[in-house]
Amino acid sequence: MQRHFTMSADPALVDEDASSGSGGDLNMLDGNNKHQPVTPNSGRRKRGRKATGDAIVDAMLEIAAASKMRAAAIMRNEERFAISKCIKVLDELQGVDQSIYFFALDLFENPNARETFISLKNERRLTWLQCKFNTSANAANR
Repeated sequence: MQRHFTMSADPALVDEDASSGSGGDLNMLDGNNKHQPVTPNSGRRKRGRKATGDAIVDAMLEIAAASKMRAAAIMRNEERFAISKCIKVLDELQGVDQSIYFFALDLFENPNARETFISLKNERRLTWLQCKFNTSANAANR
């Protein structure tokens, strides 16, 4: 009698091809079952794989949610310190000399300068711009 064994998609199961023979010795051993677990723990291993897969999916979803939240926070921060907002606040300041005005426009290309300008109290913004302008002018004269 000749028996053929093939592996199923699940390595824990063995598929027998019983078409070439009348049964015999192996049928007595396996109780005429088509699929035999290779190990008695295969059910536990499958559950463990599923739980691990679920944990990985959950972790990936958490990472994606955190990434979206971070991107939204960055967008809010960029909007808060946008050049257009800085220019609007600059236009509302009283007593801004034209040379300081155009210096401020160049200064607003720096994100840190924009954040500082917007974060300052209104009465300190012009003084800060004047100090930056004077420091820049002194550095250029050296």
